[in-house]
This record gives sequence, C-alpha cells and structure tokens, in this order.
Amino acid sequence: MKRILYLLIFVIFSIKMAAAQQLPQYTQYVFNNYLLNPAVSGIENYTDAKLGYRSQWTGLDGAPVTSYLTVNLPIGNSFLNGDATAFPGGGGTNPSSRSYTQDYRASEPHHGIGIMVVTDKAGPITQTNIDATYAYHIGLAPQLNLAVGVLAGVNHISLNTSQITLATPLDPAITNGNNSQWKPDLGAGLWLYSGAYYVGASIQQLLPQNLYFSTSNTGINVSKTVPHYFLTAGTKLYLSDDITLLPSFLVKEIQPVPLTYDINVKASFQDKFWLGGSYRHGDSFGILAGFNLSSFINVGYSYDITTSSLNTVSNGTHEIVIGLLLNNRYKVTCPQH
Repeated sequence: MKRILYLLIFVIFSIKMAAAQQLPQYTQYVFNNYLLNPAVSGIENYTDAKLGYRSQWTGLDGAPVTSYLTVNLPIGNSFLNGDATAFPGGGGTNPSSRSYTQDYRASEPHHGIGIMVVTDKAGPITQTNIDATYAYHIGLAPQLNLAVGVLAGVNHISLNTSQITLATPLDPAITNGNNSQWKPDLGAGLWLYSGAYYVGASIQQLLPQNLYFSTSNTGINVSKTVPHYFLTAGTKLYLSDDITLLPSFLVKEIQPVPLTYDINVKASFQDKFWLGGSYRHGDSFGILAGFNLSSFINVGYSYDITTSSLNTVSNGTHEIVIGLLLNNRYKVTCPQH
C-alpha cells in the first residue's frame, strides 16, 4: 500500500508538471532576491556571489532537487568610488541599525549586471536555466532608488526515459521523441528600495513555450512553460539598536496553479547572525537561520515542514546558501540595500 501511495503522489505531481512547467521554488529567496528579480543586479557595492542547494520533500523518490549559482555586480565609477551610502574603508555602521536608516541616502545612478545558472531535477525531468541580467539604478528621491532590470538566456529541458517504466514500451508520448530541448528565456523586473523598505515586481518565463517529447502530433504529451509573476515587499522594524525585525511577503501567480503567497519574518542581530520563520500557504512552515562569518563569506540555512498531503511521505525540505562578498572594499558583513 505504501508503494501504491508513493506512485499516486508521483503521478499527481507529474500531471501538474505536464500542465505547466514550473520553475523551482525557494525558501531562502529572502537571502537572495536576485533569483526572482533581475532588477536586483548590482544593488550592492561589491560582487555578490551565491551558491545554493535545495532538497525538497526529502524521503520521496523523485522529489525536486535544485542547485544554483548566481553572481551580480555594479558598474559605474560614481557608484563604485563614491556611493553615497558606502561605509568608510574597513567597515562602519551596521546596515540593519536604526542610525544607518536615519542617515541613508539613495545610491548614485549606476548599472548592474549578473549571471545565474539554475538546475532543477524532478523525477525524470531536468530543467536548467542559464541567464544573464542587466539593471539600471536611478535615484527618485534623496532616500529612494528605483531599479529596472531584464533577464535573457536559455532554458534546457530534458526527459530521462530510462527512469520511466511504461505498460507499453513503445508509448508514442516519448518514443523517438525530442527528449532534450533548448528554448529562449526572457524576464523583467522592477525594484523600489530605500533604507527602510523595498517593493519588487517581476516576471519570469515571459515567453511561453510548448514542449513536445515525441514526434506525435496528437497533443497528448504537450508540456508548457508559462509566465511566473512575482510581487514582493519588506520593511524594517526596530526592537532596539541591535535587533531589527524584517517582515516580508511574496505573492506568486502561475497559471493554472492557484495563487500562492509566502509570509516571512527575519530577526537580525547586529550584522552577526539572523533567525527567521516563513509560511507558504497550503504547503509548509519554514525555519531559517544565517551567519555573517566575515566580510567575505556568509551562510544561510532553512528547513521546511510540509503541511500539504505530502507530509505523510515527506521528511521536509532542506535548503542551504553560501554567499561570497567579492571585491568588498568597505568590508561590510551584510547587505546595505
């Protein structure tokens, strides 16, 4: 009976994937908003590199496993050499503190570029996105910036037929098919930010694509990539000079999947470490923690407790992110913006 239950769960998951090919989801996006919005490119005064790994629904055979590398950096001499919010050499005020926000000034107009490589494997389907990003940051007010960003690249989807057992060995849905496909990828985003809050909106997989895993024209085996719409916002609430709360939310729309939303709260203790929690509607609760080990490296970890019907076979979801702050001339240990 347990094997039958596993099979039913996997079949239901596969049907959803076939209806609309979805990009992977993250719990640690609050640690790396660049994953969801290209307008974040170059928002900090250093080269921001991150390595991430996510094992979803551990214990369930064929469950999604995601890994990624993202790198983004600013371009523009006026920003690099004289950013209005930059610290003096060797570090300075904690960016999470009340005094930093009071003295905050919008950053100088500048460009940002980046690249991301994301690989997501779910059962026999592996999806890899390779994208370059560009953003332009401009000051709207003395303490307010707006960034506009675009993303372009390719999306590779492959189907490993050796992992599929069928009642009919020559099933026309996959026999003699195109099981390795490259498709163009495009996205865009806006990011409004100050010292105390941010609001972002973005779209990924802007170009819908049909994916045919066979040469048949019956249409029974069509999978589609569909646009992903994201709306997110967050703010700072000060409990003391050393402890800051950062509540945030994310709303995600992917047709034909029902609208989903996340609610997060992160407590930052100076610029040393942070703890937090998250709730994903109808899916999970998450526990998050992070450490700023130095001005070169930081680490974030999260564990999601599954609340959906998969909780009978899932041991939860683990996600870890390692961040590197390259060319960090001001020796900051946590993001300024």
